Amino acid sequence: MKRFMAVIIAIVLLCCWLTLSAQEQKAPVPAKASAEEKVAPAKEKATSEELKTTQEKLGYSFGVEIGTSLKEIQAEIQIDAFLKGIKDSVEGKNLLLTTQQMEEVKKEFVTKMQGERDKKMKELGDKNKKEEDTFLADNKKKEGVKTTESGLQYIVEKEGDGAKPKETDTVKVNYKGTLLDGTEFDSSYKRGEPAVFPVKGVIPGWTEALQLMKVGGKYKLFVPSKLAYGDRGAGAQIGPNSMLIFEVELLGIEKPAEKAEAVEKPVKQEVKPKVEKQEVKPKTEKQEVKPKTEK
Repeated sequence: MKRFMAVIIAIVLLCCWLTLSAQEQKAPVPAKASAEEKVAPAKEKATSEELKTTQEKLGYSFGVEIGTSLKEIQAEIQIDAFLKGIKDSVEGKNLLLTTQQMEEVKKEFVTKMQGERDKKMKELGDKNKKEEDTFLADNKKKEGVKTTESGLQYIVEKEGDGAKPKETDTVKVNYKGTLLDGTEFDSSYKRGEPAVFPVKGVIPGWTEALQLMKVGGKYKLFVPSKLAYGDRGAGAQIGPNSMLIFEVELLGIEKPAEKAEAVEKPVKQEVKPKVEKQEVKPKTEKQEVKPKTEK
């Protein structure tokens, strides 16, 4: 049973990894179904009367779980061979492949999938970089757009009248982030509360831009991929070499917690009077000396 569970867990973990890889390969623009295309999910119809024992139900449940995980790679697996492998292993039959052969074919499979994933990510990265270069070249010519030495572009929508944060500060901001095609991937407005973070704890484009702003100001940032997440991307939406556009409001500069606490609650030191130790001399008793009498 332990061996069977180990096989199940290994397969599920492998399939989960492959599923995540497949999701990352997809373009960062999610397709939106039209009203005609939206279909209500079908209700599940349980046929538990066909599975009478707990063992049957448990076995079927594991099968469904593994089958669901295998959907992304079903073209790579021969299902009958897969089921035979489980059956032979559970029943202790002579296996058709040695341990070394199984390890080799699995390694070859993972290498193949990784290669396909890397190829798709490179193609997507090249496409995004080309679109970024074209956009930035045109955008910098527009009125009101400023370009820094690093390549960051920004528009001052509202100039603030407060202090400028330093790299060592922590700031409070409201912001919205979109991709070049307008897809929104993050928004503090939608979360209903501002974000608070260190100036040097974000992507380089943000770190630079925040130090240009004054409290109360609002900027629109055009962040090149080299100042964002580069050729790695981030999550399922931000692909490799994705240029990011942000609307940022600098609401305030937060006080460091330790300094603020020190100002609000000064530490009082209790001064204890110094007590000098007095030397206590031992009390000596006088011995009575009796005169010596002569006989």
